[in-house]
Amino acid sequence: MAVKAPPPEAGLVASWSRPRPGVNGTEPAVGPAVPAPQPVPAETAAGWRPWRFRMSNDVWGTPSVAGDLVYVTSFEVHALDVGTGRRRFKTRDVAWSMAVADGRIHASDGPTLFALDAREGADQWRLNTDAWVYSLKAERGTVVTGTRGGGVQGWEAANGQKLWEIAGCQTDFESPEAGPALHEGTVYVWQEGRLRALDARTGDERWAFPIGDAASCGGVPVRVAQANDGFVYLSAGTRVMALDVATGRVRWHFEAPAVFLCPPTFVPGAAVTGGGVYLADYLGTVYALDAADGRDRWRIATEARASVEPVLVAGGHVHVGSGKGLYTLDAVTGTPKWRFQAGGDIVGAPAVAEGRIHFGSTDHLLYTLKADDGRLRWKLATGGEITGSPVVRDGVVYACSKDRCVYALDAEKGTGTARTN
Repeated sequence: MAVKAPPPEAGLVASWSRPRPGVNGTEPAVGPAVPAPQPVPAETAAGWRPWRFRMSNDVWGTPSVAGDLVYVTSFEVHALDVGTGRRRFKTRDVAWSMAVADGRIHASDGPTLFALDAREGADQWRLNTDAWVYSLKAERGTVVTGTRGGGVQGWEAANGQKLWEIAGCQTDFESPEAGPALHEGTVYVWQEGRLRALDARTGDERWAFPIGDAASCGGVPVRVAQANDGFVYLSAGTRVMALDVATGRVRWHFEAPAVFLCPPTFVPGAAVTGGGVYLADYLGTVYALDAADGRDRWRIATEARASVEPVLVAGGHVHVGSGKGLYTLDAVTGTPKWRFQAGGDIVGAPAVAEGRIHFGSTDHLLYTLKADDGRLRWKLATGGEITGSPVVRDGVVYACSKDRCVYALDAEKGTGTARTN
């Protein structure tokens, strides 16, 4: 059992003392977010202050930040200025799926796939996919989609030309997080009991590994994580494996007593010389495996974990959201460091930057803790559950809430202002 985090520092509950004027015709969120609101410093001509933007429809998922814009899905894709929160543009089509890459917004309303200029929102191309897009990834000039009925397609990002298509892929698991994986020019698909590695541009098979059907994988999707050490790590039911990225040959195989819902996390030099592989099973047991041979270096029990998000390893610590608890363990020894209890289940994946860890919960709160000891730095109450995962860029935390608002907060002080430019 992890030790309890120390009590919060006094006076660090963030709130909005007064609504900010609506932008682009939207209404600002109204009313104080938490009791006893604190004053928010006035915005100066050269300064920055926290902002929130209220949509007219529900907001979902994780914000995407590129350059000076933050992209959020609220039926349409909305591009907001990171400095002011003012909307630069929004798409004219619904976007159930979105990926921002190479200066483009790639999105789909289901049967239609389209691309827009990421700076100005101008249409670049759109096409009918002949099937419902449930998964969308983009990188290096290629868009990869998963469509209902087992289809996987590769598209030229510049003009929408179809590059390749295959059928019969993982029809048991057609959800955004379980769709085809795309990493550095390789697409990983689960087809007819085999994990196939395909060239992202041509669709040509590089290798195939017999992984088994859904029943042999514990009734859960295969999760894939390609690392920078030349191996791809995957969880398949109770199994964890390391395969050579180039050939698909097995380096090692590990068997656990319970099913894994999340992909492995590879960290160079973390557990032992050569790296460590970290993951948690659905019971909340956290494992640290030797990346060289798959040996079980340590395992620690937390609490039942339904999340499909990978565990987070940063600054020599392993951070795991299990149920309502955020657990932090020493990455080398597994020694429990601290545990923070939220008022609801942890949502998405936490984000770590500059010695702070940020995460959301179903209790309508966004939390920021000190990553080393779990002390609460600040928290912000919103009018709804936090959606997706928070994103941290340049000292700013971006998060979405079911209160239809997008928040940009100072990573150190929440609705206070620590940044001067």
